[in-house]
Amino acid sequence: MDVVTHYLGWAATAVFVTSYFCARDRALRAVQMAGALMWIAYGVLIGASPVIVANALVFAASAWTLMAGRITPSSSSSALDGTAAR
Repeated sequence: MDVVTHYLGWAATAVFVTSYFCARDRALRAVQMAGALMWIAYGVLIGASPVIVANALVFAASAWTLMAGRITPSSSSSALDGTAAR
């Protein structure tokens, strides 16, 4: 394993641990996505398909929940259930 791969693995670990300190959901998802991309690159460099697949799933889940959070359920449901924000 070369030096770049070694430090990429450690940097990905640091980003992953950092995600536990995110107070806001959007920040958490963004840090998770960045960490997952770093782990995917690391997995490619060491030829570990389980690392690649697992982190591709983490990236997809984080991206999906980040995008799903942009839709506010209260604003769409208020028109359907007859309630209005006052």
